[in-house]
Amino acid sequence: MRDATLIRGARIQGGQAADILIEAGTITAVGAVSAPAGARVVDADGLLALPGLVDLHTHLREPGGEASETILTGSRAAAAGGYTTVFAMPNTSPVADTAGVVEQELALGEAAGYVHVQPIGAVTVGQKGERLAELGAMASSRARVRVFSDDGFCVFDPLIMRRALEYVKAFDGVVAQHAQDPRLTEGAQMNEGVVSAELGLTGWPAVAEESIIARDVLLAEHVGSRLHVCHLSTAGSVDLIRWAKKRGVAVTAEVTPHHLLLTEELVRGYDPRFKVNPPLRRDEDVRAVREGLADGTIDIVATDHAPHPAEAKNCEWQAAANGMVGLESALRVVHAAMVETGLLDWDDVARVMSAAPARIGRLDGAGTPLSVGQAASLTLYDPAPTRRFSADDLRGRSVNSPYLDRELPGEVRATFFRGTPTVVDGAVVDLAGSGATA
Repeated sequence: MRDATLIRGARIQGGQAADILIEAGTITAVGAVSAPAGARVVDADGLLALPGLVDLHTHLREPGGEASETILTGSRAAAAGGYTTVFAMPNTSPVADTAGVVEQELALGEAAGYVHVQPIGAVTVGQKGERLAELGAMASSRARVRVFSDDGFCVFDPLIMRRALEYVKAFDGVVAQHAQDPRLTEGAQMNEGVVSAELGLTGWPAVAEESIIARDVLLAEHVGSRLHVCHLSTAGSVDLIRWAKKRGVAVTAEVTPHHLLLTEELVRGYDPRFKVNPPLRRDEDVRAVREGLADGTIDIVATDHAPHPAEAKNCEWQAAANGMVGLESALRVVHAAMVETGLLDWDDVARVMSAAPARIGRLDGAGTPLSVGQAASLTLYDPAPTRRFSADDLRGRSVNSPYLDRELPGEVRATFFRGTPTVVDGAVVDLAGSGATA
């Protein structure tokens, strides 16, 4: 029997239906294809075929935070959402600020086998913002780190930020900034505005994000280095990125699914599932980030998947942790917020959720088009159904999703990672021999 799979009749990125032949983990034919003897045939009539999704912003928590997530459980969640590559943020314990830790994460991802887990290295030692971490050692390690971030913490010291931007130029790296002025957001509980005033909660002002972005695009321009802005969330931030790109600054930006769909009005119920950093913003901000993604000002969608144990969310609002899980729901939310509204088509979705994040992360072999000779990493998505998102849709260790009981369109029907099916008929496959920690 040949190691072959024929996907029959899928609409590639929303275009015409075609067959896709996978052999030994590679796409070997696209078009009208006859099934080789012994090949497995997948009926994809009515389904979209998209390149395997790439998430530039995932929290997998391992090592040290296994109560919330492990690399194995997070990888299963990613596969369920159509992802074949995730970039793992460094806020682990110990922090991923050395070659040893990032190589450990890479190995755990390989053992799990569901997606490629690409570590992100910390910018500063312990994410404390005081001195640069081992950027060069992580870059030259087996993990080949090219993205560095203190996400969860802003690199607030402008001199440290400048030095980081200068350092990563040597290996075409990028600094991914969590844009939050800590002095302007002390004690913040939600977006600053009318709703925070009515609820009596300390506000997180838009200027706390926008002032850091303004500073950093000017630093990136001065140094001639690449800057990436994490989870952009305000209309003013969109304007700043648009201005910087027109100026020729090498800046890219991401928006999360929840900032494309949800607003601060949800905080009125004090449900900690809606507590996140940066916070849910105004309706005007949601419209602005949608428009920014549609016109290319914002480059990608990244989940900021942030799992937490139940006790960190099942408590009063002020004590609750920030963060939402998002891997399993991201494609469906983008479908609702951007495709159903006519702002993006499926080619655009492939760009902002696959090709562009792989390009920003300088990860060869990820986000590649569904064409002959490319790695067979892809997802089959059914755009037709609309159904209620529930805890049964979650495949990770945590359930802090803001979409529970919300109607969302679409469904991931299958995911292939380098030719290996990781999701079949909407169910995550139990891969034999998976050696990562559950």
